[in-house]
Amino acid sequence: MLRRVNAGKVLGVLTRARVMTGTGLIEATGLTRATVHAVCNDLISMGWVIEHDPGRDVTSVGRPSRRFEFNSRAGYVLGIDIGAAKTTVLLTDLRGETIAKAGRSVEGMPTPAERTELVHETVVEALAAADVTDAQVLAAGAGVAAPVDRGGNILVDDEFWRRFDAGLALRLTDLHGWPVLLENDANLATLGEHWRGEARNVDDLVVLLAGERFGSGLMDSGRLLHGSRGGAGEMVYLKLVEGVGDTHGIARIAREQGAAAVADPATETALHKLADAGPVTAESVFAAAEAGDAVALGILQHAAGRTARVVATLGILFNPELVVLGGAVAEAAAALLPDIEKQLAGFTSTPPRVAVSSLGDAIVSVGAVRHALNYVEQQALDLHLTCRPE
Repeated sequence: MLRRVNAGKVLGVLTRARVMTGTGLIEATGLTRATVHAVCNDLISMGWVIEHDPGRDVTSVGRPSRRFEFNSRAGYVLGIDIGAAKTTVLLTDLRGETIAKAGRSVEGMPTPAERTELVHETVVEALAAADVTDAQVLAAGAGVAAPVDRGGNILVDDEFWRRFDAGLALRLTDLHGWPVLLENDANLATLGEHWRGEARNVDDLVVLLAGERFGSGLMDSGRLLHGSRGGAGEMVYLKLVEGVGDTHGIARIAREQGAAAVADPATETALHKLADAGPVTAESVFAAAEAGDAVALGILQHAAGRTARVVATLGILFNPELVVLGGAVAEAAAALLPDIEKQLAGFTSTPPRVAVSSLGDAIVSVGAVRHALNYVEQQALDLHLTCRPE
């Protein structure tokens, strides 16, 4: 047991470092030299660690120090974003570096069998692109737009949540063999943002997915909040908030109000011309606003006001240091930040900092990768590796 604990310490340090000497590991873990070397020998034989040629500095005296590195190609993980209309899969190594990416869209509302097949086909495409087999995958993180409890079970109390297949994780495991760690998409977005986004080094955090529907992931002192049934951060309470009234996100508000303006021939707006190319989109409303169109600017001002109220409620309830606006709309939403920040001070005496995510539409899949990597790091000594260092 002691050897196992020591191995976990050494491996934990190496997963977050590059090449380290035995001396460096002794300092980082507090273990003796003999223990560090014995544990590293075990980890090398298991495939988790690579030993490099120690070489010799011309100024060194005596025996050169052994040099160790975490074997980031000891296996792979998958990050899967299972959206209502699109599935995105990231295949990464064990440092989270992307090896391959695949995405597939679906029209309408697929049946459970159709959704499983869509995710399965997208996974197969990503694996094939990198010539990686199922046996080399150690785990997959997967996000859905529904509450998921600590046991990985989807809450189905809401009609929208019921659209997601509660048995998907088990069926994917049956098809591929690796464990599927199901989680709420906003929670995964929060993990991704905390790991590689605007919220690095911020442990009191809310990530607000603000595209078609508002959804939020909550982090307190570096720990995700789930609630008793996985419903922490759900936004259905917005139906009770004056000036908001529903969970419609920025993209949906922009699109619907833009379409309403175009439908009125008496309204003078550049959106009429943009609509000639097809239905009004949120992107076209943002483009028209950037060009100075008064109607489009008014739509975005309204969207900013609603979003400020949403951020204010989150700030009052959870007192985060930072609220990050995420999802596909994030880049465009940067134009709303000055208006949001200006209005926030009128809603709460403790307004959080507000930023937009730099992860774009990959925010959930990046978080799903982090979720899978957390599992691998926790279970490392019990996992069977098929990838060995050359």
